[in-house]
Amino acid sequence: MSKSFNVVGTCYPEENYMVDMGSRLNEIGKLVDEKKYFTINRARQYGKTTLLNLMVRYLSSKYTVFSVSFEGLGDSVFEKESSFCSIICRLLYDAIRYGEVPALEDPVKNIIYDAVQNNSIEDLFGLSTMISDLCGAAKRPIVLMIDEVDQASGYKVFLDFLGMLRSKYLKRTTRPVFQSVILAGVYDIKNLKQRIRNDEEHQYNSPWNIAADFCVDMSFTAADIAGMLRDYAADKNIEMEIQKIADEIYEYTSGYPYLVSRICKLIDENRENQEIYGNWSQTGVTEAVKILLKEPGTLFDDMRKKITDYPELNNIIYAILFRGETYPYNLDNYAIDIGSMFGFITERDGQAVIANRIFETRLYNLFLSEEMMKSSTYQAGELEKNQFIKNGLLDMELVLVKFMEHFQDVYGKSPTKFIEENGRRIFLLYLKPIINGVGNYYIEAQTRDQTRTDIIVDYLGRQFVIEVKIWRGDAYNRRGEKQLTEYLDYYHLDYGYMLSFNFNKNKRVEMKKIVIGNRVILEVVV
Repeated sequence: MSKSFNVVGTCYPEENYMVDMGSRLNEIGKLVDEKKYFTINRARQYGKTTLLNLMVRYLSSKYTVFSVSFEGLGDSVFEKESSFCSIICRLLYDAIRYGEVPALEDPVKNIIYDAVQNNSIEDLFGLSTMISDLCGAAKRPIVLMIDEVDQASGYKVFLDFLGMLRSKYLKRTTRPVFQSVILAGVYDIKNLKQRIRNDEEHQYNSPWNIAADFCVDMSFTAADIAGMLRDYAADKNIEMEIQKIADEIYEYTSGYPYLVSRICKLIDENRENQEIYGNWSQTGVTEAVKILLKEPGTLFDDMRKKITDYPELNNIIYAILFRGETYPYNLDNYAIDIGSMFGFITERDGQAVIANRIFETRLYNLFLSEEMMKSSTYQAGELEKNQFIKNGLLDMELVLVKFMEHFQDVYGKSPTKFIEENGRRIFLLYLKPIINGVGNYYIEAQTRDQTRTDIIVDYLGRQFVIEVKIWRGDAYNRRGEKQLTEYLDYYHLDYGYMLSFNFNKNKRVEMKKIVIGNRVILEVVV
């Protein structure tokens, strides 16, 4: 059976191309050896279920592992203590019945069988007693894993269950108890506590405060991606610049597991472009990213929903993207905490930033889509777009010239009106219909602030770097020009673009070309 890249459900090493998780499993194994209880909180489609499956295999040589999931359980099982205790027993029973807990002793099996067949566990005290009996009868320490705990997140009985486990953990020197309890989900237990209380209370004290910190990095490094591609290339007997492609994929994804696998899957299955580009190339990665940026999916549906459900998160992401505002990465800030938990925000050099280029572009597109149909700037780009493509190539110089003319028509006599808007948003609204469907863009996070940003446009394999900035005088402008040439060096480009928004009363709207060394910059001032 040939392997494939998988983005749906659990990945299996014998069936799917996967990153080597050995070092991560070793880290987790140490936590279990040390009898730690902990929670694996990561964003959606971050590989939690796959990791739990690998952990079962890894730990089973030393421990008896029960791995269960709350996925697919109806709300009714969490509404009453008796039904919750019953479902816990049945989940353990099913794990035995389907052979997921091999070499389990009969006395342990019988305790669970009796509880299910006689429906004898009606409350948490009874469940606590049964757990002690199980752990006491087992020859090997028992590890309990529960996946998809978010299913129970709105119910008090689940927090009471955690409180019971906490009580048993604190008495572990005198009573039999699980070696380790591992919960997996998106929400951390602090947020579970908040979700079932009135908004005005916002109590964060948790029955899970015994949990150890889970600091294992589940994102993929460029080296991880290269290792996976090396396995793929060997299986398929093809040649590729493995490290270069891995670096390119990492640049777009920052190692977000689903995004990495999805790009690889798109490249692997894109037979159409094989002869034109050679799928496993920098152009092949760009083509896959272009598809990913447009396609629907549960991850992006969830992103849109969360942005709507959490106004604070919406506001801070908008401010980072369009106003260039910076915020310390402080998880005491509710919006940053929520954004980090959902995987949209991460930390870089102490600042809160959007987690990766794919998310950033999807978020830009999401915000821009809300005003496209009512924006005269978008409509202008849509009407004029055909003139910018010449012999299949994008004429970026003409794009900037026409944008300058449009901007003067709309905002030239009313700069105050524009100040309430934002330069990069206006320009992206103009640019988007021109490159839509053929090219894509992303914002270079390292250069984005309130005064300048770099937009990188990729159109049929050709890249354009456009610095968008607010005019701050000649000296500042010269520094910007120098910085842009350095950035052009990074991209191995000879030609760059600068779009400056000048609010001085006596400003001169102009276009000029500047030569710095062997680099040329086209600057447009509006």
